[in-house]
Amino acid sequence: MHKRLLFDNNISHRVIARIDSIFPESTHVMFENLDEANDLDVWRFAKANDLTIVTKDSDFNDLAILYGAPPKVIWIKIGNCRVDDIVNFLHLRHEEIQSFLDDSKALILEI
Repeated sequence: MHKRLLFDNNISHRVIARIDSIFPESTHVMFENLDEANDLDVWRFAKANDLTIVTKDSDFNDLAILYGAPPKVIWIKIGNCRVDDIVNFLHLRHEEIQSFLDDSKALILEI
């Protein structure tokens, strides 16, 4: 079962086209006109559209703890890096991420 991912502003929108083979139909807040939205609005959009939020900061983890899932949150903790680094990271961790997405009890994945 594949789940769609919603990438936060702190990850480049250029990642999306390069992960389509492993995470099809994923999107970015910019593509959804949410790049100026606050975190709670992004959270609500992800929940309404069955998306898992992918971020590089802890704000969405706080919302996950407060409100529970959905949406789930993937917190990428690799600091500032190039688009290539994020793409490679997602490809390398694809199976782990997919297992997380398939686990109905999982809420937050910190990688």
